[in-house]
Amino acid sequence: MPSAPPSPAADVVCVGETMAVLGPSDHRPLAEQESVRLGTGGAESNVACALAGLGHRAAWLSRLGDDPFGRRIRAELAARGVDVDAVRTDPDRPTGVYFKDPGRAGTRTHYYRRGSAAAGMGPELARLPLLRRARLVHLSGITAALSESCGLLLDALLLDRHPGAEDGAAGPAVSFDVNHRPALWRDGPARAADRLLALARAADLVFVGRDEAEALWGTEHADDAAALLAPAPVVVVKDAEYGATAYVRGTRTFVPSLPTRVVEPVGAGDAFAAGYLSGFLDGRDERARLRLGHLAAGAALRTVDDVPVMPTREENGRFLTLDDAAWAALPPR
Repeated sequence: MPSAPPSPAADVVCVGETMAVLGPSDHRPLAEQESVRLGTGGAESNVACALAGLGHRAAWLSRLGDDPFGRRIRAELAARGVDVDAVRTDPDRPTGVYFKDPGRAGTRTHYYRRGSAAAGMGPELARLPLLRRARLVHLSGITAALSESCGLLLDALLLDRHPGAEDGAAGPAVSFDVNHRPALWRDGPARAADRLLALARAADLVFVGRDEAEALWGTEHADDAAALLAPAPVVVVKDAEYGATAYVRGTRTFVPSLPTRVVEPVGAGDAFAAGYLSGFLDGRDERARLRLGHLAAGAALRTVDDVPVMPTREENGRFLTLDDAAWAALPPR
């Protein structure tokens, strides 16, 4: 009997922890709630789900506990079109959990993830064919802070590799979202700054918030952050409601954010990364990539869900055809 043909390679493989998310259904703080909703959330799987929603073949690589939370996460990601075949269940470690706590000053998050199944990931995962066959591998600085073995995994995927290329000739390109989470870095801010800088500089494509870069490295302006992160070939600096700037081989492209009625900001950065990477995978120019990032981020800002319903390709296409003046004049959505 002939063997089954291999499954198509993923456009992108996102590597990192996903947790069960518990949060209220309204905007009152947790202390005033009698019940909470159960969902899923994780920076890298958020990107995978959004990319699947935008029509790409996305896979997620991680570890889950042998518990109801792990089964819920696996089922939900699969239902969103994400390939979870390479995800393994750890019988000895739990799935991580976090709580969302709305308040007047914004939504706070409370994490219960130490010793989780995902924290047991290690450098052996870097040898999986799933990763070698992908066009793009997406990582974040969150994984680097989870455990020593997770840090070694990022070393294998970033520091110990040959640089990627957009045409895939030298292996998959690697994108890295700095995603600094101070509470995870038990060795202190100086260690986080040094480690995240080294990892970001080794990537082919870097996402960082302007305020995040300032807190980590003291770079006040987007141009300063991009200069510090060289020699990364592509650096995208996000500046919240102001806009985002891409730096590619000496060329600077700025696109202002879309005015949006914000319901909750959690997940907007992941959505922006997914929108931009969608444009990267489709071979679009920098202006279109940044616009796609803003459109995806806007969808996340308008919902309490970590992973929003993505705009259709047809809807995005209408926005991509606008000239700069029309884009800048769009009303709040």
